Amino acid sequence: MAEIRIENLRKQFADFTAVQDSSFTVGDGEFLALLGPSGCGKTTTLRMIAGLELPTSGKIYLDGEDVTFNRASARDIAFVFQLFALYPHMNVRKNIGFPLLSQGLPKAEIKARVEETAKLLQISHILEKSVSGLAGGDRQRVALGRAIVRRPKCFLMDEPLGTLDAEFREVMVHELRELHNRIHATTVYVTHDQHEAMAMADKIAVMNHGIIEQFGTPQEIYNLPASMYVADFIGSPPMNFLKFTAGVQKGSRSVSVEGIDIALPEVHQDLAVGELALGVRPEHIRFNDSSALRGSVYGAEYLGTNQIVAVETGKGLLKARVPADHTFRIGETVGLELDSAKLSLFDCASGRAVKSSLYTEARHG
Repeated sequence: MAEIRIENLRKQFADFTAVQDSSFTVGDGEFLALLGPSGCGKTTTLRMIAGLELPTSGKIYLDGEDVTFNRASARDIAFVFQLFALYPHMNVRKNIGFPLLSQGLPKAEIKARVEETAKLLQISHILEKSVSGLAGGDRQRVALGRAIVRRPKCFLMDEPLGTLDAEFREVMVHELRELHNRIHATTVYVTHDQHEAMAMADKIAVMNHGIIEQFGTPQEIYNLPASMYVADFIGSPPMNFLKFTAGVQKGSRSVSVEGIDIALPEVHQDLAVGELALGVRPEHIRFNDSSALRGSVYGAEYLGTNQIVAVETGKGLLKARVPADHTFRIGETVGLELDSAKLSLFDCASGRAVKSSLYTEARHG
């Protein structure tokens, strides 16, 4: 397998910029998820890595070699699509072995590698079956097998689970990660589903309007969002925002929201007076009758082990993840306590996170 390095990659279609100066590295054997909504540039980025689209500018390196303008066939990359793209007139064995047949490998070697791959994917029992009669999950395994059997330098996957139902998707998420662990394959995986990305990826690149908003581990993306966009896109429910207007000085350990002092990690930069937003995840809010931050219970979503309670405050609706056995009444006034060690602070004008001791230590400590 091999490292993939992207430097200042840009793609324009006439006046539309699909990808804007993206740079990132996928280490040898790492699993990277390109995550974002439709139209954010993730599939275009993947297609440029594959050689199916040529970049307007920038460089693509595969295993240290500049492959920016190499044909797809010269890049030693395997592509798995959302639509399985299998040959319906061939059985499973012939579908998996077709890339090797095209390379002119001996029949004995093709047979051995196909059976090795089928065993890895746990589909040995369907090798002689027609692909047209298979369930979606099995067809996706066959598509993966056809990619794996080539033993390429890296795998590129474009929403390969998008056509599967929820049950199959959950199974395949687990199987894909297990497969990655077994073959230690360098993988770039495109998805709009944050749960897929968080469950499988070693690193995530969150994209928005052709820009990589944040690149990091799932833990960094979730706990230390670099922008309000990332904080809102990641998490179910997403991060809550309390907006306020104030000046924040370097060294500040608290902010005042509607006259209520809220503690936060030490700020490492000055901000002029302007609109700021305090970000807090639902699980970092708890009910506390003595808290000065108060609101009225609006509704709840019961999730079995816990519940999401919506509380209407003077600064908008806040959602708290609280124990399932917590009782309350709709319309009841409650106090909300925020975990000061887990708060994020954002500049609303730029949408970017304000650096704090929490952010700085996590990134550099």
